[in-house]
Parts: sequence; C-alpha cells; structure tokens
Amino acid sequence: MTKKLTWIILGLSASCLSVPVIASALESALGTNGIDALKLHQPPYNLIGRKIAIGQVEIGRPGMFGWDKAVSKNRAISLAAVFLRNGPAKSNSGVDPHAYNVAGVMVSQDKALPGVAPGARLYSSAVGSTKNMGQPEECLSAQHIALQNSGDVRAINFSFGEPLSRDPRPEATLDGNALLTLCVDWSSRVHDVLYAIAGNQGKGGIPIPTDNFNGMNVAFSSRRGGVFNKVDVANLAGANQGVSGRLAGKEFNIDGRRAISLVAPGNNLPLLNPDGKLNKVTGTSFAAPQVTATVAVLQELADRQMRTKQRNWSIDARRHQVMKAVLLNSADKILDSGDGLRLGMTRTLIDKQNQSWLDSDAYKDSKIPLDAQMGAGHLNVSRAYQQFSAGKWQASGAVPAIGWDYRTVDVGASVDYILAKPLKQGSFVAVTLSWDRLVELNDKNKNQQYDVGENFRDRGLNNLDLYLVKSDAPNSDAGAVCSSISQIDSVEHIFCPVAATGNYKIRVQFRQKLNEATQPYSLAWWSVPIN
Repeated sequence: MTKKLTWIILGLSASCLSVPVIASALESALGTNGIDALKLHQPPYNLIGRKIAIGQVEIGRPGMFGWDKAVSKNRAISLAAVFLRNGPAKSNSGVDPHAYNVAGVMVSQDKALPGVAPGARLYSSAVGSTKNMGQPEECLSAQHIALQNSGDVRAINFSFGEPLSRDPRPEATLDGNALLTLCVDWSSRVHDVLYAIAGNQGKGGIPIPTDNFNGMNVAFSSRRGGVFNKVDVANLAGANQGVSGRLAGKEFNIDGRRAISLVAPGNNLPLLNPDGKLNKVTGTSFAAPQVTATVAVLQELADRQMRTKQRNWSIDARRHQVMKAVLLNSADKILDSGDGLRLGMTRTLIDKQNQSWLDSDAYKDSKIPLDAQMGAGHLNVSRAYQQFSAGKWQASGAVPAIGWDYRTVDVGASVDYILAKPLKQGSFVAVTLSWDRLVELNDKNKNQQYDVGENFRDRGLNNLDLYLVKSDAPNSDAGAVCSSISQIDSVEHIFCPVAATGNYKIRVQFRQKLNEATQPYSLAWWSVPIN
C-alpha cells in the first residue's frame, strides 16, 4: 500500500498524494526536467558527494538529529556539525524550518525526496537574531564554516543576505564594498571555496552580498510544460529592463556589472520540514543550494580521479575558479535539435519577457559576458559532469574539444589553447574564463583570521579578455571570430556559432593590471569537432 501524505499544491489541499506522485514532482526538479542530478546518483556514476564537505550560513540553522527535539521524528537529514556563529550550537536553539528546507535540498537522504548530494558532509552555522547581529557576525560565521573539515570545504551556501538599509556606509550602493561582500570575495580566495548565493528577489530584497565578484549568484526557474525553463517572475528583472534609476545601485550592481551567474529550479519544490511533513517552497533560497550541492557531486568525481591517478587530473580540480567555470560553461541555453551542434543542451531557457539567450545583449555584445536575468543559463548537473570529466588540459599542447584548465597569465601576455580538431561549421562553441577580484584582510592582530572590528582592502580586478581565434591568425584583433571583453566583470563568456569549418584556438589575454602582475584563472571550453 502506498503511504498517504498531505501536500498543499497551489493553495489546494491534495491529501491523498502517494509517494510516487511526490517522487515525480521531485523528478521535475532533480530529474531530467530540472537539473538532471539523479542520473549521477545511479551506476555507472555513483556520485552523491561522499566525504565532500560543504557549508551553509543562515540566520537560523537546520535541526540536528539527536541534538534538537524539533527533528526527533525525522532522520532524513544528516549533518556533520551545527554552530552558532563561530561556536557550538545550543541544543534546541536557533532551529529554523527555512534552514532545514535549504539543507534538505543539499543532503536529504529521504528516498522519495533525496538531496542533490545526499552523501556530502554539511556544516551549518546560524548567525542568530538580526536585531543585534550584522555583517561582521555573518562574516565570522562564513569563515568558521570555511575552516571546518580541516579547512577543506569546497562550497558554502548563502540563502540569506543583508538589505542595503542596514548597511552602515553612508549612501550605500551595490559597489562590491559592503563588509560581507568583501568577506565573501576574500574567503573565496583564501579558503578556496565557492560561494553560492541566493540572487536578489524583488524590491527591497537582500542584495548584499550579491555584488560579489568571486562567488556565484543564483536566480530561480519555474516550470512550463513540466520543464524548468523559465526565469521565474519573482526574480528581479535586469537593470536594462525598464528599471527606474531609483533601483540602480540599490537592487543592481553599479556600472551594469552582471549579478546573476546561473539559474536553478526554485518554484513549488516539495521539501521536508523538521517535523517530517511536506512543505511546498519557492524562491532563490532553494535554487542556490542546488549549485552548492552540485559542487559536492563533482568534487567526489575529482577526488576519485586523483585517488586512482587518472591522467589529466590534478589538485587544481578542487579550485573554486574551476568549479565556477565548469558550472557556467555547461549551463543550458538553447535546446539542441539532436545533431549536437548546440552542445547537446536540453532546454531553451527564457527570461521574464519570454526571450532566449540568442535574443540577449550578452549574446550580441562582446562587452557583456552574462545575461542580466539568466546569467550563463540553467544549471545542468549531467552536463557539468561531462564538462568536468573531460579533465585538465594545458595550453602547451593541442587540446580536445571539451576540457578545462587552471593556470596563471602575466600582464601583457596571452595563453593560447589550440583545438586539436577542426570545428564544424554551424556548431556552437562555449568558453568561460573565471578569475578573482583581489581582496585582502586588514589583519590588525596578525592572527590570519577575520575578527569583528577588522575590515578588508579591495585591490581591484585585473582585466582579462577571452577570444576564439582562427588558428593561423597573428593576433586577437585580426583573427577573432568571437570575443568576450568586459572591463568590469570577473567572468568572460563566449557562446557563439562557428561560421566556417576550420582550425581554431582559444586565447586568454591579460589586458590590464589593477593589482598583481600575474593572474591565476580557470578556463572551461566545449566545442564540436569534425569526426
């Protein structure tokens, strides 16, 4: 007999839904209609994030079985540890259903409602009541999570943020200089962790730290015809979509720098509450943790490849810039028609105006790497696996059609990746370049950790450019077929069709120095060669 469950759907109580129905609802979020993660849980992949540490920072925290009464009847979510800021959590205190729902997206082991990475080790910290707490305590909590698991935490989820109205700076705007934003960019680099941050939703939302450079901000999608393929109307529109000047800098990054990296499902998701009952949730809060947990799934693969000493794998696979480039480059934009020319993409994602990536300014303007609403597209875990599993390839020799790399480039110099096989006319090429803004800690007591009362120094963002060039071209300007040359973003992204069959190379150019003369970066590419 199937177990009966009560579930609220679109305001209507449907009290006789059985587990298979629940599973099919989940199927649309984690299955092929959503992020296509469930496939990787099965053979031959068997990837569930085993032994990979990820983190969660929120105002409250999920309940921990055996520690908090709220979850005494529910063992679906197993946590590695829970904290209050940078100390141990108090039993039965600070437990929050929202934080529990978010944790469930990542690590739920419930058979009907599994998380994206049910085998991952989740460390969670509650900042505590917002009345007395602010960005210093939030930074302290994030740092504490980053230092868990012997300092080996691969991704941290922020399903919360700070309104600008609470920022102590006079006339505060989204210029990247709020304390928490600087903290996220500093921690990304120093702790080598990828921050996945819930994108800002609606007027007067929680924009800090969505003006970060080194993490990823996630918007959320809703279903059309059962498939998650539309940016949900509750997300903020892009700055260019008729937004008044009143919101510029308040809800959007100043200077037009793009805020959204990626889109993931976030509308009407069934999740377990602490008491074990089902809850239907909507928002970027539940999209961001899908990205965080995807990192755990991919990192289990990386650890497995390194353990078995596979060729083209190194410790660089763990770097946050690599994860960012891989996730962005493998995102779904335009449905492939079956011939592989659109890189096997599984859906056409549309924005709130029902326009696709091919209608966007990001597609048409080389100075704009990402779409204001869609970022690089929709999270697809199976495609991210494909992108990542191709391995690390160095620019010293010819590189395959799909791959990634992590290395450095010196100011004024460029690095060329020569594609081994000619590219097919009419096929698309996706290339993503990711690097960090340099933020340093003003470490007053020299303990190499952030303490409340300390602050950060922004040393700016070096300017890197990205080109797809005909292989016999003498320079980028002469032979560039496509380029991404933003002067303000920490990502460059190319998605363009190949006009003529031929040999091509990818060029990374260090155009302009703002801090150090050597810049580490990650590159991911996906192309269609002639067989």
